[in-house]
Amino acid sequence: MKVGLVLGAGGIQGGAWLTGGLDALAAETGWDPADADYVVGTSAGSMIGALCASGVPPWFMVAHSRGEAFEGVVDVDGRPAAEADRAGGARFQLQRALPPIGPGSWRLALRTLANPRRFTPATVFTGWIPRGIFSTESLKDTIRRAVPSGWSPHPNLWVVACDYETGRRVPFGRAGAPDADLADAVAASCAIPGIYHPQTISGRRYVDGGIYSTSNADLLRDEDLDLVICLNPTSTLHPIRALNPREWLNLAMRNASGRRLGSEAKKLRARGIEVVLIQPTDEDLEAMGPNLMSPRRRNQVIEVARRTVAEQLDEPGNRELLADLPSGDPRKLRRPEGPPSEWPDWRELTRRPAA
Repeated sequence: MKVGLVLGAGGIQGGAWLTGGLDALAAETGWDPADADYVVGTSAGSMIGALCASGVPPWFMVAHSRGEAFEGVVDVDGRPAAEADRAGGARFQLQRALPPIGPGSWRLALRTLANPRRFTPATVFTGWIPRGIFSTESLKDTIRRAVPSGWSPHPNLWVVACDYETGRRVPFGRAGAPDADLADAVAASCAIPGIYHPQTISGRRYVDGGIYSTSNADLLRDEDLDLVICLNPTSTLHPIRALNPREWLNLAMRNASGRRLGSEAKKLRARGIEVVLIQPTDEDLEAMGPNLMSPRRRNQVIEVARRTVAEQLDEPGNRELLADLPSGDPRKLRRPEGPPSEWPDWRELTRRPAA
């Protein structure tokens, strides 16, 4: 069975929801998400997807976020894993650059002005707002703890960002995309316009892939797959009301994300690919709150997601589609027995590219 895994955008809270969701997916199905034939990550999904695909098990992400320390567990550079940022690099440090004045990308702004219907509303907005002021270095450091340089050991990890001049989406890691270190690609995918400073790769500037699509599941429509599993933090299963004008933007974003996700799922199904869509419930939305960039309540979001995602996976339609998933290595699916000093090296259990 050939499987694609799609992890959508969602800021800090979305990353927490994905962490809990992947842990539930592994626990409920016995399948290791890192064994997906393709992993597509956008923004927060690129961070969580890159870590998972590069050897960090979901259960460990959950435990690390809770504050657990594992004596003897170190990263690829020998640094104690307990010293890694508990929020996945979600720290706000100013970028050393001149203050932003005027549109962040004049070229993108003028392109969208000339033909706005060719671009998503988020892309149009992106060109005109000032560039972000916060550095992505903390995000890069989180990735470098798993992959110091180069790309992930996973052969088909795609990290989606957008060109800051053209608005074109670029799935780093896919054939034909510019070469990039994984840390730089994830930083580009997470560079939310107006918040994070753009990431330069091969002489071009890139920003968050979510301005094109928060999910980008349709990138897999031409691949030889039986099933695509998509976890999308920015849409929802339940209709929401926003009586407070301050929440109208969040409501519009979730509605647009849901419509886009549904359209992408139709494209996959038209190619004969089954699709399982996992989205936040009203309980998840209450835990996440209206500000997806807030670092508060991350662990509450993780715990709620572990339960709500498990419930969605157990729905009859989804359970039937997931029944044939291959079993993963039990050493990665759950916390190993014995002291951490005797645990296996998860990186050695992670798929390597074909020779």
